[in-house]
Amino acid sequence: MIAQKENIKDYGLVLEGGAMRGVFTCGVLDWMMDNGLHFPYVVGVSAGACNGASYISGQRGRAKYSNIDLFEKYRYVGLKYYVRSRNILDFDLLFDDFPNKIIPFDFEAYRHSGKRFESVVSNCLTGRAEYMEEYGNDKRLLDILKASSSMPVFSPIAYVDNTPMLDGGVCDSIPLERAIAQGYGKNVVVLTRNKSYRKKKTVLKMPSFLYKDYPLMREAVNNRNEIYNAQLDLIDRLEEEGQITVVRPIAPMTIDRLEKDVNKLTYFYDHGYECAEQMLKGLF
Repeated sequence: MIAQKENIKDYGLVLEGGAMRGVFTCGVLDWMMDNGLHFPYVVGVSAGACNGASYISGQRGRAKYSNIDLFEKYRYVGLKYYVRSRNILDFDLLFDDFPNKIIPFDFEAYRHSGKRFESVVSNCLTGRAEYMEEYGNDKRLLDILKASSSMPVFSPIAYVDNTPMLDGGVCDSIPLERAIAQGYGKNVVVLTRNKSYRKKKTVLKMPSFLYKDYPLMREAVNNRNEIYNAQLDLIDRLEEEGQITVVRPIAPMTIDRLEKDVNKLTYFYDHGYECAEQMLKGLF
């Protein structure tokens, strides 16, 4: 079990997703590990969950290596994967070869970290978020992370416990309210968008032939922008009231969720580290 600073024990850590924008979060988490910040409760979505898992296992630099160094080598984003497996990302590489062979995930350290870690997934049957934990079954943990990262349309439906799941960001992009409900009134929230960002109002709805067997999921996708913007409004209010601390990019976020420019990815990893230093140093 990793020792934590006494004054951090009542804090939760909330990690937004954003696919390749998650390199910003990688920088933030590496700064936290470098400075001994080990939150007792972490909840992450999509890329936030994947990067958060390496934070829980204490593998400083692993998320950066996966998202930048190995991306440069394997180029695991592209239409060729979509043609082959209906997935814009090479999930076989990301959720099998990487954690089990190429850059092994420390399942043992993860299990004994002493932290609670929840990954957000969207249940296709109910159209609602679920918050999943796993500490004993390595394959199930990877299945949860895969489901949390399965973007609508760009990825096939994933399954956890035989239940169809998609990207947690569909139903709960920034699970601050979940952290509060778990008893953490104080939270650090890591966002991958700038402060003024809001999603545009959805004009076109998802056509009925997509997810025709899952109408509640289709409805959740159609309502996502409105819910996301309401979450950002809540975060701005709680931040202004001093109830939460937010780490977000200061420089204009120019990374696309499927960004392939390694120089941009490296810049925003470094920027995440710098923003954490600026916004968190001296807080704990």
